[in-house]
Amino acid sequence: MSDAVDRGITVTEIAAMDQPIDVTPETTAAFVGRALRGPLNIPVLLHNFGEFRRRFGDSWSRSSLGPAVKHFFEHGGKSLWVVRVANNARGALLCLPANGSALVLRALEPGSTERVRAAVDYDGIAEDDDELFNLTLQRLDPIDGRVLDQELFRRISYREDSVSFVANALRTSSMVRVEPPFPTHRPDATTSPDSRYELTWLDHVQDGADGTELSDYDLIGSRHDRTGLFALDQVDRFDLLYLPPPGKHSDTGPAALLVAEQYCRERGAMLIVDPRADWESVDAAIAGVRSLGLASPNMLSYYPRAIHRDDPETERAVGAAIAGLLCKLDRNHGPWSELGHGSSTFVRGLRPAVELDDYEMAALAREGLNAVTDASAGRSRLQASMTMARGSESHRLFTSLPVRRLVLRVVETIDRATRWAVFEQQDARLADRVRARIHAYMCALADLGAFENDRFLVQCEVSPGLPERGITVLLSFDPRGVGETVALTLHQSTTGFRVASTAFGFATEDCA
Repeated sequence: MSDAVDRGITVTEIAAMDQPIDVTPETTAAFVGRALRGPLNIPVLLHNFGEFRRRFGDSWSRSSLGPAVKHFFEHGGKSLWVVRVANNARGALLCLPANGSALVLRALEPGSTERVRAAVDYDGIAEDDDELFNLTLQRLDPIDGRVLDQELFRRISYREDSVSFVANALRTSSMVRVEPPFPTHRPDATTSPDSRYELTWLDHVQDGADGTELSDYDLIGSRHDRTGLFALDQVDRFDLLYLPPPGKHSDTGPAALLVAEQYCRERGAMLIVDPRADWESVDAAIAGVRSLGLASPNMLSYYPRAIHRDDPETERAVGAAIAGLLCKLDRNHGPWSELGHGSSTFVRGLRPAVELDDYEMAALAREGLNAVTDASAGRSRLQASMTMARGSESHRLFTSLPVRRLVLRVVETIDRATRWAVFEQQDARLADRVRARIHAYMCALADLGAFENDRFLVQCEVSPGLPERGITVLLSFDPRGVGETVALTLHQSTTGFRVASTAFGFATEDCA
């Protein structure tokens, strides 16, 4: 379990104190990768592939992010955060003439398909005023030229000592920033020679650049600057994280996987890991996973990759499709359920690149790799029931994927639902209120079949002292199909949320 979540000064949503705890929230995934256009290091919430195309461009041969997003929605996903990252990408450059100098604008969103144009006019400005001007910016669809966005800045100045200096005014723009050297005169109007009210537009003089293939460090980014996968610090919750392979013929590197796994532990999420492209046999997969040292209850992987009937020579990573399948499973049956029947079937046309027999599937399972196998009607399916928590006695229960995902769901839900309590008067009445809400939540989970039986324990204590002002919740329950008890201690305080495994028995039957 995660040791701590330090929320610092991050603004997070806090559930109302009297609001019932949501038992079945929509499972949300997060992808980090390269795209043709769109904001850098800013999570964008998508609900279909069309939204991805409008914001980030179409699928691109130099990136696997677009196909991954498409697979996610094709397999049942509904909510997806996408973070665009880049390696040495550059925004387009615009130069607006200014009586021998120029106002230089650089597009904020880099990429060769970013289309931004500008126009200058003096409408509403006195004729003897040679300082102020109006600037209009537009972002265009690179395919059909439609105006996607427009910004208007009125009565701004080219003078650095002015309160309306253009460089300061454009700090609020989502399209461009001003680059030095700054103009020495007011930009020339771009109005038509026939009418001062009819704008003409200036396109960029230098196209943007898409940069080069992503490295591990581009995917990781910086926690301090909230770049790369740490851009997800701006998101209150996500349940699944996937890093599509950086290039068509490359793998996500071990450094990125290591940091992503640690980040998932902090955020209470599962990391979906693709098998390496050079694992051409079961023996190679077993040797490979051992050499990489991939072992964590917060990681889910599979073998083999898939091929499509229309392109049988190209193996495809299907981690994004698995994310979609898990979202569909949670919506229909709950995260405590095993993938099975139609909930684990890939779309028609995808087949396993390597045929597996029962002995090979068992050997893969011992290494924490779930099997992709043939199913009926020309489809394939994922035999997923385990995490990669192999070889660790402390994580023995969490080798079960349904158990691990149930525990993560319970812990993260209680975290979000009890944040309000640290701001209340710390007394016995508060402890009773918190316990009642969590008890009702656990009863609802029991009614949905998340537990082996109706026996669970919820105890709550308050800590009125500083700096650890907050509440402590003792929780135990029997996940379905395991025959063992999970016991946890949850600390919600002003300094963050902490989780620890504990050992205590049932003192009473809280739900009959």
